[in-house]
Order: sequence, then C-alpha cells, then structure tokens
Amino acid sequence: MPQPSTFYRPITDECAIFQYAFAQKLPLCLKGPTGTGKSRFVEAMAERLGRPLVTVACHDETSAVDLVGRYLIRGGETQWQDGPVTRAVRAGAILYLDEIAEARPDVIVVLHPLSDHRRVLYIEQRDEVLAAADGFHLVVSFNPGYQRGLKELKASTRQRFVSLAFDYPDVDVEVDILVGETGVDRKVARRLSLLAQKVRKLDHLGLAERPSTRLLVDAAKLVQAGLAPRRACQVAIVESLTDDPDVRDGLNEAVALAF
Repeated sequence: MPQPSTFYRPITDECAIFQYAFAQKLPLCLKGPTGTGKSRFVEAMAERLGRPLVTVACHDETSAVDLVGRYLIRGGETQWQDGPVTRAVRAGAILYLDEIAEARPDVIVVLHPLSDHRRVLYIEQRDEVLAAADGFHLVVSFNPGYQRGLKELKASTRQRFVSLAFDYPDVDVEVDILVGETGVDRKVARRLSLLAQKVRKLDHLGLAERPSTRLLVDAAKLVQAGLAPRRACQVAIVESLTDDPDVRDGLNEAVALAF
C-alpha cells in the first residue's frame, strides 16, 4: 500500500481504525478540538488508500441543496450541477464533512441513507436514488467542547458512526509533529510544545480556544524562516488567541519565559 506524501504522525492506532472502517464500509466520526490534526489525518489516509478526497467545510448556512446539487440556467438552458456529496458518491471518493454539527438539519437527513447499510443518496430534485460507487467512504468531524450548549449531533446520528477521539498530543509527539512539518530545531519545537501545554492549562485566562498544534506549526515555520522565536509566538499564537489586552499580556509573559 503506498505511503502518503502528506505528513501525518500517528498518535495511537487511528490509521488502522480508519483502514478497518473503510474496508467494512463503516462511516467514521472524528471528534476533538480544532487544530488537533483531524483534517490532516483524513488527507493522509485518502492518499494511503489511493482514493480521491472531497472535503466540505460546514457552517450554519450549509444546506442539503449546497451539498447535493441544484439546477442552474446556462445559455438559456436548465442544467443540473452535482454538489460535492453527489460528486463523491458517483466517484467512490472519501467524503469529509468538517464541523458537521454546524450544518443545517436538512444536511443530516441527506446523510442518513449514506451512513447505514443502504449507502445511497436521494436526489429529490431529480427523483433519483444514487448508489455509492465502490470506494466511497463517509467521514465527518466536530468539536464537542466548542459545540456544547450550542449545537450537537443527535444521539441517533452519532450511533451511525464509528468514532475516534482526537486531543492535543503530549510533548514528545507534538515535537515530532513540529519537526516533521517544518524541519525546525527540536529544541525550539520542544519549547513551543511546552509553552502550549502550559497555556492549555490556564483556564483562568478564559480563552475561547486553547493553542492548537496547528498554531505551533505556524510559529515553527516562521522560526525556521528566520523570525525570532519570541516574535513568531506573538504573531502566530498570542495574537491568534485573543484581542483582550490583559490576556495578551499574560500570554506574552508565558512566551517570554519559554524563549
């Protein structure tokens, strides 16, 4: 099986779980904080399995029509245009719906027959039932912590998926990721990871999101390009996390201690 060119550092057995789920045609749900590698994981597995990847970043305006398709008028003629879900079903692609809980309820209705033994897509506008081509695989993700109290996947929907939990990696793994992604010196990578580990525990700061591995990768890239580490942390991490002057000062103090 070809190895993916997209860098991904496995944490536990998630790669094997994905392959088993793909082989058994079981839809997969990835849950965890933003920036913990969910999207990168799907990209790497699509490469490893040799399947095309169709990715949709869901938001509160994402509707079933956006995903399935619509009729458009072109040159005076009415023509059907497939949406991303329909394209993935026809092509036998891996379909990745990122932040699925953000989408409108009618999207979930469309996904239900694709996420069970039927593996079909109902295209209401065309009165068509489209069977998923061989190789089609449904993957969704969401952030339970962020959505709590706002939007949540129904239990009946969640039970249609095999689920994998993602979280911030420990220091050694995060260092491997930073070095693998950017080529930055391991000592710098370790300081970045230790800084993030410290900030993630500072609940009193009231941050909406804790510093993700993605932010650390951005900072490491800037350092590798020649920017001073402290300044790289300020622009890639601190300013991305808060606009509050007091919180910003507290984070900059943590940066100064790390570098």
